[in-house]
This record gives sequence, structure tokens and C-alpha cells, in this order.
Amino acid sequence: MADRVHPMKVQESATPDAPENPRSTASSTTCSLPVRKPTPPPGTYVVQVPKDVILRQPPPGNAHLAKVYARRASCRRSRCCLCLAWLVALLFLLAVAAGVLYLVFRPRAPRYTVDYLSISSFNLSAATLSPVFDVAVRADNQRNKKVGIYYGDGSDITASYDGVTLCEGKWPAFYQPPRNETVFVTELRGTGLRLAAEVEQALTAAQRQGRVPLEVSVKVPVRVKFGAVRSWTIKVKVRCEVTVDGMRENAVILSRDCSVKVKVLGFLGL
Repeated sequence: MADRVHPMKVQESATPDAPENPRSTASSTTCSLPVRKPTPPPGTYVVQVPKDVILRQPPPGNAHLAKVYARRASCRRSRCCLCLAWLVALLFLLAVAAGVLYLVFRPRAPRYTVDYLSISSFNLSAATLSPVFDVAVRADNQRNKKVGIYYGDGSDITASYDGVTLCEGKWPAFYQPPRNETVFVTELRGTGLRLAAEVEQALTAAQRQGRVPLEVSVKVPVRVKFGAVRSWTIKVKVRCEVTVDGMRENAVILSRDCSVKVKVLGFLGL
């Protein structure tokens, strides 16, 4: 018996399914282009904040503290303004009072001059000098009809040659009434003075010529009396240029010229 041959089923070739959309086929066959990030317009800035940085709002108590500090600062400014206003008012009142006193009393600075000068113990051949000056000073207050002057302690009188101090002394403390002229003698002393060679030579030459220029300087604190009112302490400086015929006793004064400077607001450093 012949074998029966069964027909075999022909399997369909495995072909890829046709794409439904034809554009997908085109896209799959073409190369994909890189995507560019959008660029910001010119004039702008991009700030990148890391993720680990946490931005938070300040606690509400900070606003209260800021108000307290601002209130304190305003209080300090108001106090400073008040103190400044009081100071300006005080200075204004003082200026008004001074102006009234000046108009009523018309104060003038006294005139000062050196009437007499005697020098002893002045030997240039000695190793050291210890000169003694006896100076007679005239204080003329005759121009003030209603103004008296109190000369206080803490004064200073110096006699010098070419800027070198030779001796020192004190101005006596006394009261000079209005329309008064007072002459007083004060003693100036120097101890262990050594002159430089050039100063000694110049002084020797001046003595040979018979004209020795000296300078007598005075610094004295005074208080001015306007009727029953006394002023604050005023600094008075007197500078006298005196030329004598020699460094000897009873020296003859050849010329003299005195100037006065008054510091009315000496307590303010003016």
C-alpha cells in the first residue's frame, strides 16, 4: 500500500508589519538633530541656584527689632539736636551780653612799656651764666574810665636775646582800678645758662657796637571788672622789643616798642 502524502502548510515569510504612518518611516530612516536650549535675550542674566541652598524668609521678629533700633537712633538724634540748640542759645546769650557790656563800658586794652632795665651777673667769659634782670614795667589803664583789671597768678615774664631765653620771672598779682597808671619792678633770673658759640659771638659784637636788642615777653591771666560784674579769665600777651647800650647795670634804653594781644575767648582755646 502506497504511503499517503499529506500536503504541508507553507508558512508565510516573516515580514515586518507595514507602519501605519508613513512619516514614522521617514523619521526612522533620517538622522535625529540635537535639540538646542533656548538662549535668553541680550541684556538679561540667568541665575542658577543650587538645590542644596534653601531660600527662606527672615523671622517676623526681625522687623520688630529693626523698628526698635530705628526708634533708638531717632531718640539719639533728637537729644543731640536738643543739646546743640542749648549750646547755640547759650553762645548767643553770651554774645549779646558781651555786646551790651562793650557798648556801655567801651573797654580798651591797657598800654604797657619797659621803663627801666638793669642787668647783673652777666659775664660772657664764665663757663655758665646766671644773669639777673631788674625790669620796671609801666601798666597804663588811664584810657578806661569804668573798667578795672585784676591781674592773677600764673603769669610768666621772660627776657631773651635772638630767641635764646636768658632769664624768667613772674608778673605780680594786683588790681588796677580805672584811670590808673601803675609801675612795678620785677626780678628775672637765669641759672646755669650755656650759650652757643655763634650766639656768644653775636652778643659780644652787639655789646661792642653799643646796641643790644632784647625781647621781654609777658603772659598774664586777667579778669576785667565792669562795674560790679567780673569777666571770665582772659589771656593777655605783651611783647616788648627793647634795645640797650650794653648788658650791664643801669643800662640805657635806646628804643622800646610794645604790642598787646588779648584772647577774649581763651577758655575756648580761641
